[in-house]
Amino acid sequence: MNKQERFFALKISSIMATRLFGLFMIFPVFSVYAAQYENTTPYLIGLAIGVYGLTQALLQIPFGYLSDQFGRKPLLIVGLIFFFIGSVVAANSTDIIYVVVGRALQGSGAISAVLMAFLADFVSEGQRSKANAFVGMQIGLAFMLSLLIGPMITVNLGISGLFWVIAGLSVVALAIVITLPHVKPYAQYTLSISNIRQVFTAKLLKLDFSIFTLHLILTCTFIVMPLLLVKNNIVAPDLKDNWSVYLPVILLSFMGMLPIIILAEKFHKHKPMIVTVIMIMIISQILFYQIPLTYTTLLILLTLFFIAFNAMEAMLPSLIAKIATSDKRGLAMGLYSTSQFLGAFVGGVFGGWIYNIFDLNSVFLFTTLMALIWLGVMLTMKQQKL
Repeated sequence: MNKQERFFALKISSIMATRLFGLFMIFPVFSVYAAQYENTTPYLIGLAIGVYGLTQALLQIPFGYLSDQFGRKPLLIVGLIFFFIGSVVAANSTDIIYVVVGRALQGSGAISAVLMAFLADFVSEGQRSKANAFVGMQIGLAFMLSLLIGPMITVNLGISGLFWVIAGLSVVALAIVITLPHVKPYAQYTLSISNIRQVFTAKLLKLDFSIFTLHLILTCTFIVMPLLLVKNNIVAPDLKDNWSVYLPVILLSFMGMLPIIILAEKFHKHKPMIVTVIMIMIISQILFYQIPLTYTTLLILLTLFFIAFNAMEAMLPSLIAKIATSDKRGLAMGLYSTSQFLGAFVGGVFGGWIYNIFDLNSVFLFTTLMALIWLGVMLTMKQQKL
């Protein structure tokens, strides 16, 4: 990438990472701290964690389509205003039902597809895979940092204070958006059945299913994980020493994912690497279910999990950008992001329901089953010709 492309990619990835950092920070703490709210149940804990995915899923395609019609920047501003309002609602809540409402409003700012399409608009086709992989890695880094910083903020400011910090992050993201250029769309089209069919190809749908399953497993895992850390005496009940688990996991998983990304992007081995990553995910979920958790075993299993998560987050957006046509890129990214956040919602609902009906450990049986289905789907994918 040239200097201008690198700077633009940095801005887009900063907006994406800041917003997702805000969405993710409740993951490592909410299951434990939710007891402070009125009317809390395991099911509502899962719903509060995952409901943002429902509104994201419903609105990604409309936001992507409207950005193709009216330009990317206006839609980014509207989306971040929704995100800010939802954060304020959640920050002022004393009943978990209102937290659910706030999280749903946060998700209404469905700008992921718009950001990815904006990136593709300004980066040359030959450099697009690098740019998308860079953004994907930033998303993975944002999630990993949220695991460290979310508990630190919550211990010092409480769960309400955490939501106020998230509201502040939306303002930071909005400030970056203001510096982006407003460019007229390349072409106008109607949101017709024929146009929608163009992004419902077998290749794109398999990638959409991949991101759906990845975020389903992620949300399920983090309904369970904070409670397991406390239950097995790996961290303190207030989670103030979460960093002792997640910091080494961050470092090890990023080192572990780099060879996968290099093989996929530089040597065009996307399918073998995707299959390898899914198998790593399956192994981690089976072992989470099967073996007793100590600090050492948890460190190993979380590292495997995040190698898979971070590698997949980096690979999938670049493949979507390669396959989708330029005039429908916003729509294609909309479907991709819809799948991503629908996965988070389904994971929150089913993870909370399984935890409520059975027990914490049973959630890993569900995630293992979903990962096995995912593997079967992706084994039928053809290697992308570049």
